[in-house]
Amino acid sequence: MGIYRREHGAEHPYWKFGPFKVRLPFVHYRWEWPETIQALIMFVIGMAMIPLLEKYLGLPYDVALAFVVVCGVGFMLPAMLGVPMVPGWITPAIPVVGLYLGNFEPGPDAIRALIGLQLVVTLIFFVLGITRLGSKLVDMFPSSIKGGILMGAGIAAISGEIVQGGRLAETPISLIIGGAVTGYILFSLSFRDWTEKHRWARIVAGYGMVPGSLVAMGIGWGVGEYPVPNIEFGISTPAFDKMLDYTVFGVGLPSWEMVWMAIPTAIIAYIIAFGDIIVGQSLLKRVDHLRPDEKIEVNVDRVHLVTAIRNLLHSLLAPYPGLAGPLFTGAMATIAERYRYGRKAMDTIYGGVSVFWIVGFIALFILPLATLFKPVLPIALSLTLLITGYLCISVGVEQVDNATSMGVAGTMGVVLSVYGAAYGLAVGVILYLLFEKRSKSALKEHAGEEPEEPIHIEERAEEYGNR
Repeated sequence: MGIYRREHGAEHPYWKFGPFKVRLPFVHYRWEWPETIQALIMFVIGMAMIPLLEKYLGLPYDVALAFVVVCGVGFMLPAMLGVPMVPGWITPAIPVVGLYLGNFEPGPDAIRALIGLQLVVTLIFFVLGITRLGSKLVDMFPSSIKGGILMGAGIAAISGEIVQGGRLAETPISLIIGGAVTGYILFSLSFRDWTEKHRWARIVAGYGMVPGSLVAMGIGWGVGEYPVPNIEFGISTPAFDKMLDYTVFGVGLPSWEMVWMAIPTAIIAYIIAFGDIIVGQSLLKRVDHLRPDEKIEVNVDRVHLVTAIRNLLHSLLAPYPGLAGPLFTGAMATIAERYRYGRKAMDTIYGGVSVFWIVGFIALFILPLATLFKPVLPIALSLTLLITGYLCISVGVEQVDNATSMGVAGTMGVVLSVYGAAYGLAVGVILYLLFEKRSKSALKEHAGEEPEEPIHIEERAEEYGNR
């Protein structure tokens, strides 16, 4: 139990620190044991960045683990500074970042390029947070372009796993079954019906990606798609002594050309991240009205500033292909679901979101856990990308409301997923101007009308059949 107690209907107690609201475990909120258990398994998602650090930047495993520890520090910051969300990577942007990094040789060049990208992302979040222009900037983008960005990121995430030479070809059994179980628990309407009738289904749903991840890992070991772990005991020893050699202090600053090349990817990453903020707000709104005992404040400017701090931390100490994003959707959804059941279940939302990544950080140093999951890190990353890809495509489709916009968004998404951010954005803007943009006089003339005549497939088929 925390030292401070919240009055009914009030915002949870905090210490004021500039634009931030500091809350600490045992001081401001109690320890939450369900999030402790979940984090002891889900911390493997954080370690799943190691294969990408090895692939794109050429890092040794122990240095990559040190980078993950830096990321773990960043994960703990938002809740401690007054953001009621579980932070994560900008996961949908990972394939787009991968396309960008593919222009550089793994090693110093790729590291400098990623530093440049992360510094641009830092600047975007910081400027828009200070000026409070974040939501206005995103609103300037047409819905078809926002949909194209999300769809392109989703297509890239899924296609990267299922193309020839991807992880599906290497580990088909564990990935297909694990992905099916994870997707069914998270998205299935029939499973949602079960949660309304059966307590066991609610318990399973409360652990989000954990059941599917465990199934995938168990099958991977069972059928020999992944080696049996060599479990070691003791404390993990990330290579902090070598880490700086792979940062700006070892490889130097990026060139202006690298920074310029990074701008389209940074813009796409920001738009995706802002979408995550909206998703986080929606998840909290779903449960906030069920908990009149606590007033939850979601300050978008504070989210921007904390995300800028985290990206700056990575820019200096651990350039990260996943970047630093405002939301880990899977964990946030399960924590919000448990929060809805009242103060006895979770006293404050800050308890759940804080404890999750505090335990996740501690777990990085528990050597038996780290070595147990080390062989199956690729499957954890694959499941994350597949689930993220599905979400991005479904949310991207929701952005558009007519066939013309869908055509622009879909075409842009395909180009973005194949050729990267710069070409994707260019194609999206050109198609929007050619196919969707209308003059002000035309908009006034057709105000209130449907954007276009609906297409009835059955009627059109009969028409052609009669010819």
